[in-house]
Amino acid sequence: MATPVDLKAQRRRRPRRSLSRERVLRAGLEITETSGLEALSMRRLAEALGVQVMTLYYWVASKDDLLDGIVDLVLAEFVIPEGRADWKARLRASILSAHEALERHPWACPFLMSPRRIRPARLEFIEAILRQLSDAGLSAELVDHAYHALDSHLLGSTLWEAGYSVETAQVREEAQAALLELVLATYPAIAAHVAYHGRPRHAGEVDDFEFGLDLILDGVERLRTAAETA
Repeated sequence: MATPVDLKAQRRRRPRRSLSRERVLRAGLEITETSGLEALSMRRLAEALGVQVMTLYYWVASKDDLLDGIVDLVLAEFVIPEGRADWKARLRASILSAHEALERHPWACPFLMSPRRIRPARLEFIEAILRQLSDAGLSAELVDHAYHALDSHLLGSTLWEAGYSVETAQVREEAQAALLELVLATYPAIAAHVAYHGRPRHAGEVDDFEFGLDLILDGVERLRTAAETA
């Protein structure tokens, strides 16, 4: 029969039944979303879950493992394109799903571009995009160009939107007003652009990301057709 000391040691070693890797990762993601990536630490995570720091190491091997895990949660929101019919529609829906996921989690973009942190789910997404382009009958050269155009549009546009939003939010209201007054008085083309952005949007209007995505896909389709008829 186990002694009271043995039972206490077992309880210390055994993680709480209510805890799981999924719950740990979700809590890490919540901290990152609400307080920023720099606020995520094993201590902060343990406090949020109401456990000792060492308990977390039953579920995540290290801080890097934790980061990889929460990036995987973001990647799980990407829709993988499947099938061969209507390749443009499938690619469009897939890239849009990834853009929307990265809009929700803009901190994840640098992780997706880091060779140190390339994840199996990221490779599966790339594989599916390349397969869709190849199955559409594109040449190897056009597959290469199309993939890089799509991937750079996905990551670049999301990073640009996130950075612009943060910088704008950090500028004080009176400074924004002064800058806007200068722009309106001195740069008429920019003033017209600002006015256009401020107008009421109508139902079904395509946003900037979709506009760029459609330009890429339509351009790829034209090049594909031209190659077939050459």
